[in-house]
Amino acid sequence: MGKEHLDVVIIGAGLSGVGAAVHLQRRCPGKRFALLEGRAAMGGTWDLFRYPGVRSDSDMYTLGYRFKPWTGEKAIADGADIRRYIEEAAAEHGVDARIRYQHKVLGLRWSSEDARWTIDVERVDTGERLAITSQYVMCCAGYYKYERGYTPEFAGRESFAGAIIHPQRWPEELDYAGKRVVVIGSGATAVTLVPALTDKAAHVTMLQRSPGYVISVPSRDALAPRLRRYLPERAVYALTRARKLLVSMGFYHFARAYPARARAFLMKQVARSVRDAVDMRHFTPRYDVWDERLCAVPNGDMFKALRSGRASVVTDHIERFTPRGVLLRSGAELEADIIVTATGLELQVLGGAALTVDGQPVNVAEKLYYKGAMLEDVPNLCTVFGYTNSSWTLKADLIAEFFCRLINDMDQRGAAVCTPRNVDGAADAGPFVQLNSGYIRRAEDKLPRQGGAAPWRVYQNYFRDVLALRLQRPRGGALEFSSPGRARPPASAPRVARWDPKAAAG
Repeated sequence: MGKEHLDVVIIGAGLSGVGAAVHLQRRCPGKRFALLEGRAAMGGTWDLFRYPGVRSDSDMYTLGYRFKPWTGEKAIADGADIRRYIEEAAAEHGVDARIRYQHKVLGLRWSSEDARWTIDVERVDTGERLAITSQYVMCCAGYYKYERGYTPEFAGRESFAGAIIHPQRWPEELDYAGKRVVVIGSGATAVTLVPALTDKAAHVTMLQRSPGYVISVPSRDALAPRLRRYLPERAVYALTRARKLLVSMGFYHFARAYPARARAFLMKQVARSVRDAVDMRHFTPRYDVWDERLCAVPNGDMFKALRSGRASVVTDHIERFTPRGVLLRSGAELEADIIVTATGLELQVLGGAALTVDGQPVNVAEKLYYKGAMLEDVPNLCTVFGYTNSSWTLKADLIAEFFCRLINDMDQRGAAVCTPRNVDGAADAGPFVQLNSGYIRRAEDKLPRQGGAAPWRVYQNYFRDVLALRLQRPRGGALEFSSPGRARPPASAPRVARWDPKAAAG
């Protein structure tokens, strides 16, 4: 039996993958496509994470799809509500029938002679290996390993008498009622878990190495219900989405332009929220606003938990685990029955699939990122990475729209291959994600690079991306169009000097 051939293969059936499938079906009717999902259910992040209180850290008016209004009551939605929203979108547009579950993509192999990809797949349920060919690939597999999260090496870990849990692998049967829980971390997962666990735990302690910025936001939008009295749902969604986007992007640019004023604003809000319950040193970061992601706290639930006395926060370094809990560098010991290591994600690209072009392995970390959508020297492939300073789906939608327009443009011109080329010799300007978060720093040798200017600069700016991805025609410039057998393979080594962070700083 010969290999199955499709026009487009979408990797992943989470928020990005389902959105890409709907865009493809609407904009490129007639294209044969399938979604390959390594797990047994759709939803991606929102099906994987099942820890108490799991929720979005972005409002659903911008995290939701452009084509499907969010009608839920909560703007900051629970994980289960987001999962249902994704499932509804897939069912409404019929793309749920295109999902092939437990199909894990192991490798992507491009052939210039055939002008097609070969996708190597493992059936997780049976162990069977198969290959599918496709003209295009849309990688919507996210940016972290589903198999495991990141956990540092803690001395004495094996001596701890209680349970050690990572939020990415939360046991459904875990009983924390009446237990003392220590949550290690200060990011979005930690500030979500701490108030959620206080419903049954005897006490919850958030142990952080250093403070992060936390901002209280309303869980429900006050204006949207009023607008629904006078306007249709799509108009309400569009207006609310635009307002939320303008506010979030406005604050981001304000914070980068006036860091001291942004810092003072956030510190004042926190001080007003915690009152005298917590020393402000636990919420006073050493870095500027938006050097790392902000943590959103719906209705100030984290601060309420601290004021109630059912939760506390400790800022210190871990010396080692002990049979009774965690010994700190200061000499204090936190007693615990359960330790939750909310210590971050382990990043990967392309869902962990190996990438080759004409038999040559491609190191993604040596490639520039064209418009934040395609990789230099890699044909007919888009890879989705959402915003770090706003909702993920805003960028995911734009990338999917752009790639669909590119496919249609290629059909019109009779081209089979489109490859981004660094024809102007753009220099490597560093990682395309400009955050100092630990999970980003740990993965700098895995992520694509960016250049100093368009189209290789990744601006993390929705309005610039609307122009570059939605309004500009995907023609000419850095895009090389060709036919089978005429697509040049990439150079075996990077053609631009690698970015040197020390030289850039000095």
